[in-house]
Formats: sequence, C-alpha cells, structure tokens
Amino acid sequence: MKSLWVIRILFLSLCIMGGYEVSQVRPEWITNGRYGLLIGFGIGGLCIAIDEMLKGFSLRAFSAATFGLFLGTLVATMISHSDLFSDADTAQQRVVRLCLFVCFSYIGMVLAMRSNKEDFSLIIPYVRFSPQNKPENLLLLDTSVIIDGRIADLIEANFIEGLLVVPRFVLMELQQIADSNDPTIRARGRRGLEMLTRLRQNAGNEIKIHDADFPEETEVDAKLVRLAKGLGAKLYTNDYNLSKVAELQSVSYVNLNEISNALKPVILPGEMFNLRVVREGKDKGQGVGYLNDGTMVVVNHGQSLIGQQVTVKVMSLLQTGAGVIVFADPSASVAA
Repeated sequence: MKSLWVIRILFLSLCIMGGYEVSQVRPEWITNGRYGLLIGFGIGGLCIAIDEMLKGFSLRAFSAATFGLFLGTLVATMISHSDLFSDADTAQQRVVRLCLFVCFSYIGMVLAMRSNKEDFSLIIPYVRFSPQNKPENLLLLDTSVIIDGRIADLIEANFIEGLLVVPRFVLMELQQIADSNDPTIRARGRRGLEMLTRLRQNAGNEIKIHDADFPEETEVDAKLVRLAKGLGAKLYTNDYNLSKVAELQSVSYVNLNEISNALKPVILPGEMFNLRVVREGKDKGQGVGYLNDGTMVVVNHGQSLIGQQVTVKVMSLLQTGAGVIVFADPSASVAA
C-alpha cells in the first residue's frame, strides 16, 4: 500500500507540473500559471479518486465491461442505421442515437459483468477466457489448517496435489498468534509457522504467498471466501463455520476434520483389538483407553488393568455429540 501511495503522489506531482507547463506553452488555453497548477492538481486528484473507487474492480470485470460495451455499441449502431427513424429530422435522430448508445452500452456492460465464463463460450464458441498457464488445482489454506499440520502429511503422502496458496493476511494472522502473550496461543502460532516452513521445503508442491487483500472486509474468513471465489481455488480449513459460509456462497472447500471422521475405522460389536488402559472410568470398576484416532473405549471391569495392554471385545457403541464411545470387556472376562 505504501508503494501505491508513492506512485499516486508522483503521478499527482507530474499532473501539477504538466498543468503549469501547459499554461506556459499555451497561454491562450490557460492564461495564468496558478490556474495551470490548479487544473493539473484537479485532473490528478480526479484520476486518483476514480482509482480509489475502482479498488474492488478486477481485471476480469474490466474485460467483461469492455466486451459488453462493444456489444451494446454494436446493437445501437445497427438500430440507428436502420430505417426506423428515417422520418425524423437531423436533431431528433441525434437525440435518438445518443439514447440508443447510452442505453445499450449500459445494458451490455451490466449483462457482461453478471455473466460467467460459460456464457462467454456460448457467445463465442470454442473460446475460453482462461490463461493457458493457469494451475489446474489451487489449494487455498486458512490459518486453522496450517496450524493443524495434517495438510503437510497429506501432501507428503501424495494424497493432495496442486499449487498451495497462502494469503498474506493469513500469514500476518499467524505472526500475530505467534507473538501472543499467552504461551498456549503462542505455541500454536509457532507451530503454524513451522508447518509453512515444512510445506515450503517439500519439493513435490509449490507454495505461493498471495498479496491480495480486501480492506472493506474486517474478518479473515470473509477475505478467504472472496479470494477463493476470485481465484477459483479450493478452500482447505478445519473451521466448521467457515466451511458452512463457503458452502452458502458456492465456494469449493475441504474440511480436514470431515475427512478424518470419514476415514475412521468402523468398529462393530464383537470385534477384538489390543488396547492400553490408561485411567479409571466414570463408573466403579471401569477403565478407559483410547484408540489411535482418539476414540474413547470404556473397559468394563478394567480398573484393575490400568497401565496394562489388554485384548478387549467390543460389546456396544454409544453415539454422542463429541463422537462415538466404545464399550468393551476384557477378553478374559468374556471367555469366563
């Protein structure tokens, strides 16, 4: 942003100098040097104001508007050169042509900006408005999925391929978390920065820091959704709320927590497996252990087995809001 304002100030200075020079070279146009300075300042300020108003106006939108303006002008020209207004005098024809050009140009620009790439391919068959060197798969990472770290394991295992995109505002958020006074939060931020370093060192995937920002959006989640939509990227996150917002706005996303839940092994009553009992259960005589995916296993009559590796048999399952709780018996008690 600082470099942009440097360019704006330089441009404004050149406009002021240009206005003064015109007053010296062409005094019949501008009779006074002060007027030249003011006119140059006004023109430069107007251009900067227009630039500021078009801040959210992308190159794609500009191209679409230009194409729509061309189509609107073409339609207006065809109508104005027809015999519909041949009976009108010259002054009336000029007014009618002006109205036609203004109306059809506006309608063409609006329709083109509201259209998508598929609409353009229908107008101009076999033409696609997309760069040939555009990566086929853009993976936009948010703060939660970077800190989580499982994305790095999936990439290293070749389950995920594509160009990794990390917005600069996400990088800044990670730095703020890493600088927190809370040791727990600070550890999470530093883990996220370490994961970025790990991703960058992976030769199998390329990672890019994207400089796009949306100053009018105050929330990082809103910026991520807008950037994903603008790039046509797939958003990777662990945030449930962000996933739902992306879904509502038709943005493609992947929630790693949902993938993890889908890949959990299915446990059925009657199955047997080895388990280490680590603590007492809620009820008397119970022991508790955990599977590799974090699923809690309540072992009946397992209090005396705490600290031991035992074989248990699944007796029943209980679905809760936090997940599945497995109830099992030690194999020796089952046999008895």
